[in-house]
Amino acid sequence: METKVEILIIGAGLSGLTAALHFLKSGFPVTLIEKSSYPHHKVCGEYLSNEVLPYLEWLDLDLSSLSPVPIHQFQFSSNDGKVLQTELPLGGIGISRYSLDHFLFQEAIARGCQMIHDTVTDLSFEDDLFSVKLASQQLIKAKVVIGAYGKRDGLDQKLSRNFIQRKSPWLAVKAHYEGSFPDDLVAIHNFDGGYCGVSKVENNRINICYLVDYNSFKKYKSIPEHRLEVLYQNPHLKKIFEGLKPLFEQPIAIGQISFEKKSLVENHILMIGDTAGLIHPFCGNGMAIAIHSAKICASCVIAYFEKGASSRSQMEWQYRRLWNQQFLSRITAGKVMSGILRKKQLTSKFMRILIKYPFLLSMMIKQTHGKPIMIAGEISNELTENR
Repeated sequence: METKVEILIIGAGLSGLTAALHFLKSGFPVTLIEKSSYPHHKVCGEYLSNEVLPYLEWLDLDLSSLSPVPIHQFQFSSNDGKVLQTELPLGGIGISRYSLDHFLFQEAIARGCQMIHDTVTDLSFEDDLFSVKLASQQLIKAKVVIGAYGKRDGLDQKLSRNFIQRKSPWLAVKAHYEGSFPDDLVAIHNFDGGYCGVSKVENNRINICYLVDYNSFKKYKSIPEHRLEVLYQNPHLKKIFEGLKPLFEQPIAIGQISFEKKSLVENHILMIGDTAGLIHPFCGNGMAIAIHSAKICASCVIAYFEKGASSRSQMEWQYRRLWNQQFLSRITAGKVMSGILRKKQLTSKFMRILIKYPFLLSMMIKQTHGKPIMIAGEISNELTENR
């Protein structure tokens, strides 16, 4: 069976659903393909910066029903227990991907999004039109395809994306817990080979998500053994874990997380969210970047459809330009900071500098976070002015 659509989004995660809601609000029908069911947990720090709030309000999304936790304080500790704390310049909320993605999914369905639960098996572009084949043997023809399928997928292999050809050393582990932890705080605790984020989400749950170098992790037989032998070397992490009760039967983990540069447009597919690029979790800004990238992409596509004189190549160029303008420096700063944390001697010097000049910690946070997102009309004007 063959179906023809204007806009097709592959992946119904945070960025894919946000883009779908943007198109629907702007009067454009959209079809979304997702291979997983809802709701489900994802490995994520689950902190959302307030920089996205103006945009979520424009999308008519009220997250208050999900009971997110307001967060305004940031704490950082080194492996030897030295600790620093500062106020977050913009602040944010703690909210689980389990709740947020499901909420956006339900909103998209209610507003008319065509949702297909299936897996993309092949994709090609010819004569200015995409042909997308699904596992169910369905064929979809689309004018615009947006890739929002996450950090790593079989589609990356089919598209021969550069980053997928190389192994990545990073492994991420996440679980929810119950116990005592400040509502208003997001903490990053360094340990040998990685760092761990801790913060509250809805329903008084505590989300703990950490990133570790696989070469460091594989010396141990299991996640619990690695936690006891490595994470507990940081006294703050030891105290946190010993005071909490796990709410998952087992932590969830994903490997091969790549922070390498990714192509933003691959075979004319516009990549958004983690599919376009990852900022190190140390920066705590991945969710906001995913949402913001969806907005930039949707704005470019809408301008392409509304301005008939625009070519596809102009739309792709505009998307690359705006994405790099918003995120490239942040991602670069995140890589530099993460690189420092991986080296004990540098981390020690780093902490001494921050203790002496605490205002630098706030400046670092600003380097990896953006300003409140402009409303759609302002972006539309920018697209027109820079054409």
